Amino acid sequence: MSSADLIARLRRLTSTSLIDAAPTLRVLPLAIRPIVPGRVAVGRVVTARANRDLMSVIEGLRSAGAGEVLVVDAGDHERAVAGELFATEALRRGLAALVVHGRVRDTATLARLDLPVFASGVAPNAYAATAHPEVGAELSLDGIVVRQGDLLVGDDDGLIVGSEEQFAGAIDAAEAIQSREEGLQRAIAGGASLLAATNYDAHVAAVRAGSPSKLAFS
Repeated sequence: MSSADLIARLRRLTSTSLIDAAPTLRVLPLAIRPIVPGRVAVGRVVTARANRDLMSVIEGLRSAGAGEVLVVDAGDHERAVAGELFATEALRRGLAALVVHGRVRDTATLARLDLPVFASGVAPNAYAATAHPEVGAELSLDGIVVRQGDLLVGDDDGLIVGSEEQFAGAIDAAEAIQSREEGLQRAIAGGASLLAATNYDAHVAAVRAGSPSKLAFS
């Protein structure tokens, strides 16, 4: 399977289906939330370590290409490291998303742009642009490692990253999980019982007896 085929299949999957299929995929800090709900981010990661400065973000934008996701470690959560100009440039360059472990600003404009933007928060004031730019480095976002070249999938439930090999190994199981759960959701909405689609009674009995068991959906 080519990288392009894998990314195309990932675009049709939710973060929940993927993490259920492959719990070893890395979940980025849950404080990173979409500026506009309902947008999905899928692409290869370009990293930037901002160090409380704008230079690395600018260099990251220059380094990133179409379909890639710029992941920025701001360095703290006191000021913004991106806003309407950087996001508009990201959109012009065809980036798949902008992800900031830190703060952004100009959210009214970000909401109008056709670009998924995820951030830990917002602030009206921004950092200066004076430091030596640092891009391509391995990031540690609250202990979660993000590497240049990783793949990222993000939606309203969160952002997950992993190697191309990890996602390729999970894609078939994730598709099966998502298809099954979509079918179950339709059945329940149509009046079927969720409990009838599980081994809940047997699982409860096993738990009470101290026997090994796992809740399963049919």
